[in-house]
Amino acid sequence: MSDSPESIPGPARPSARQAVFGAQEDRILARLAALDPDLMAYVRDFAYDTVYERPGLDLKTRELMACALLTSLGSPPELRTHLRGALRAGATEQEVREALLFCVPYLGFPRVVAAFEQLRALLETKESPSPQGQGEAESGTQ
Repeated sequence: MSDSPESIPGPARPSARQAVFGAQEDRILARLAALDPDLMAYVRDFAYDTVYERPGLDLKTRELMACALLTSLGSPPELRTHLRGALRAGATEQEVREALLFCVPYLGFPRVVAAFEQLRALLETKESPSPQGQGEAESGTQ
């Protein structure tokens, strides 16, 4: 049996938002609220508590897709959050690397190299990808 958030039955299963953000949730939501409280509410309530909770795709797949989409947008802080989220959702480092490499023919090398820089930084800071959230380092970016 997998330890991914999707495999935890019933009420004990964390929300997608909790699974993706882990110990960073309060900091991320505070950062968004400081920008604009309504923006934070939209991200929290719509993006995570509505769209991410839809059936049909597991959280790992959603997070790998988010990594590819954020690579295309060139959004480093958000990409780092979702790289961490993909690992927390059960993706292996190799699966994350493959998802990023798959972007090369569509997005070009500069965007993908930048995404790999975010992955490298995440792995070097030893931010925990574990669903338990143990040992997550605080960082200044989302």
